[in-house]
Amino acid sequence: MEGQKPNTGVRGNQSEIQVSEPYRAANRKLHPADTVVDVSGVKIGGGHFAVIAGPCSVESEEQILTVAQKVKASGAELLRGGAYKPRTSPYAFQGLHDQGLKLLCKAKQATGLPIVTEIMSLEHLDLFADVDLIQVGARNMQNFELLKQLGRSQKPILLKRGLANTIEEWLMSAEYILAGGNPNVILCERGIRTYETATRNTLDISAVPVIKAKSHLPILIDPSHATGLPWLVEPLSKAAVAVGADGVMIEVHNNPKEALCDGPQSLTPEQFDHVMQSVLSLVQFEQKAM
Repeated sequence: MEGQKPNTGVRGNQSEIQVSEPYRAANRKLHPADTVVDVSGVKIGGGHFAVIAGPCSVESEEQILTVAQKVKASGAELLRGGAYKPRTSPYAFQGLHDQGLKLLCKAKQATGLPIVTEIMSLEHLDLFADVDLIQVGARNMQNFELLKQLGRSQKPILLKRGLANTIEEWLMSAEYILAGGNPNVILCERGIRTYETATRNTLDISAVPVIKAKSHLPILIDPSHATGLPWLVEPLSKAAVAVGADGVMIEVHNNPKEALCDGPQSLTPEQFDHVMQSVLSLVQFEQKAM
């Protein structure tokens, strides 16, 4: 019941592990080894660094196929693209919905890249059967009924941090999915809302080592949403590698000036290729140093 203290220990081998935090399944004290999530053959966590890339929203078959082919050529291992888009304005482009999902699947067939896209409603869950990694966006981080249902699935879940949520609240949302029986949870820090106006949000880079200390779950960084500025994607992606993140998710559009969603923060394929060269060389350096 709410207000009661959580169980403080788990007995095993004549020992008791003390757990003071309200999250248990996500707690590193009870699960000291890093969790590695397998997304259709792409491993994330436990020393496996993954890059997810693609447009904010799926706009056309030509657009998503072009971007998919280019990000794969640059080294991305998963393709992102929004079919259902949560937008602040009801008049903004809301995505192509089920048609967008079909186009993502076409891009997957053409490139072999597993696909990542955001779910907004329990009503859409059956439509996500061919989605490899289901994203829960920042606005739905505490949509507990949705989290419970995703916990009954074995689909890998990418759980973004809410715009103004604490790390404990974020881990408690992950706990909903884990408690339902689904161990395949990946966290994503996408920036939080502060008083700073120089960037779209404020990237909490310290969240990575804090999460690593508190939890066994893998964690990614989304520098595109965190800043809203394409020129900051490269340095913050490097920072993500330096602090131990398990990957990055970057927005890439073949023509950002004409994008229907988040064009100003998107990289061109050429810019993304440059970022990938510098980031992956840093990943290789870090792995050799380990």
